[in-house]
Amino acid sequence: MKIALAADHAGYELKSGISEYLSHQKIEVQDFGCFSKDRVDYVDFAVKAMEGLLSGVCDRAILICGSGLGMAIVANKYPGVRATPCCDEYTAEMSRSHNDANCLTLGGRILPLDEALHIVKIWIETDFEGGRHRERLDKIEAIELKNFNKGS
Repeated sequence: MKIALAADHAGYELKSGISEYLSHQKIEVQDFGCFSKDRVDYVDFAVKAMEGLLSGVCDRAILICGSGLGMAIVANKYPGVRATPCCDEYTAEMSRSHNDANCLTLGGRILPLDEALHIVKIWIETDFEGGRHRERLDKIEAIELKNFNKGS
């Protein structure tokens, strides 16, 4: 598995800790920035990571900003992305088992590193259950196709 990882300045420190954790777990990381605490716009880094995810270079993505919400909004503008902001282990598990989330967003100003690492671990290790949840995702994908093809 290869993870696209990106953050803004508010998520920089958390991103660094998560990157180190993933490397110790032998999970490959593609770091799309940012690379310091200097102020940047989260949108720019979410875009880079989503391009990595949707091109197939990466299998999943983890995005971090102050709250995790802005990153989720940007990521969910892309067809095929199911970005979920998670703030605890339960939401991380459900995002994968029921929603097959391929993008996790976290709040660098909300979560301490130890809690974020528990969330990341569960999110990576949890499989999608399929079944009735697949049927629901099919409905979501139909809405997505309809709405994203309006401008075509």
